[in-house]
Amino acid sequence: LLIIAAAGTGKTNTLAHRVAHLVINGVDPSRIMLLTFTRRAAIEMRRRTIEILRKALDDTLGSRSQGIAQKLTWTGTFHSLGNRLLRHYAPQLGLDPQFTVIDRSDSADLLDSLRTELGLASKEQRFPRKDTCLAIYSHRVNTQSSLKETLETQFPWCQSFAEELTQICRAYVERKQQLSLLDYDDLLLFWHAMMQEPRFAKHVSQHFDHVLVDEYQDTNRLQAEILLAMRPDGDGLTVVGDDAQAIYSFRAAAVDNILGFPDKFTPRAEVVTLAQNYRSTQPVLDVANALMAEAPRQYRKHLLSTRGDGPRPKLVAAADLPSQAEYICDQVLKKREMNVALRRQAVLFRTAS
Repeated sequence: LLIIAAAGTGKTNTLAHRVAHLVINGVDPSRIMLLTFTRRAAIEMRRRTIEILRKALDDTLGSRSQGIAQKLTWTGTFHSLGNRLLRHYAPQLGLDPQFTVIDRSDSADLLDSLRTELGLASKEQRFPRKDTCLAIYSHRVNTQSSLKETLETQFPWCQSFAEELTQICRAYVERKQQLSLLDYDDLLLFWHAMMQEPRFAKHVSQHFDHVLVDEYQDTNRLQAEILLAMRPDGDGLTVVGDDAQAIYSFRAAAVDNILGFPDKFTPRAEVVTLAQNYRSTQPVLDVANALMAEAPRQYRKHLLSTRGDGPRPKLVAAADLPSQAEYICDQVLKKREMNVALRRQAVLFRTAS
């Protein structure tokens, strides 16, 4: 099941209701895997699911719903659930069960020390900094593309360092193995590798009756292939997302995962589109609808507001950044003259600089 949940259509509630619906209809909560993209989203999804169950079961004391909550343990990010599975299967995978997970900051620092050890920091032409090295390595891992392809498409200014980058990436992998370290990308990489082995894929899959995924438009190639290995026929797989909100391609997210979902699971895949918007007025949605209609590949959707009419949005073209800032300042001051207090006005920025 693919649920195309357009902006403001209650995506989180929909997924929480589906989990609650499965439990009420007899699915063991311990056999449900719910994958989200942030720990905060996982906590919120679980909270809403329990609240829905409490109301549906008329559980005024909360005892039954709390019992279910204690069994709904496979809720979390791809990385956190991957971490749990890898520790469980570590002996069979040749991993130390007590491996240490390092965060992005630690990964960058390790690359920086290797950069110095290999004499790359002192080159005449400035070698890419640690964060760039990590971004290159991470993109290559998550897209499963070659270093050459990654540099050509995402980091063209680093192409002259292809040989040195190969050297530092190899040293990085070896150092992690020596110290029993896994970085965030490894959690997906090892889980993915495990699921390519039919024996492991079958064993893991048998533990779950349903797999539900939030923000499916933001999944990368590794994550999509993990899900395919867990549910090759699509049975019990529910993904929720919106192709029009795919904005993380620079972090290796592949919008083709959501666009190609029905083809991957033909003929069983069902697509449901949510287009009732609870957040915005109709004139705002008219602009969004016009913009979305321009996409050459998409799930067609036309957002309709429950909030009715409202003022038309204004689209203003500015020649440059200073004139853009000046226009916004003028508008703020004009509103202030019209007795709209400054604290009642919001200005949103793309970056804080």
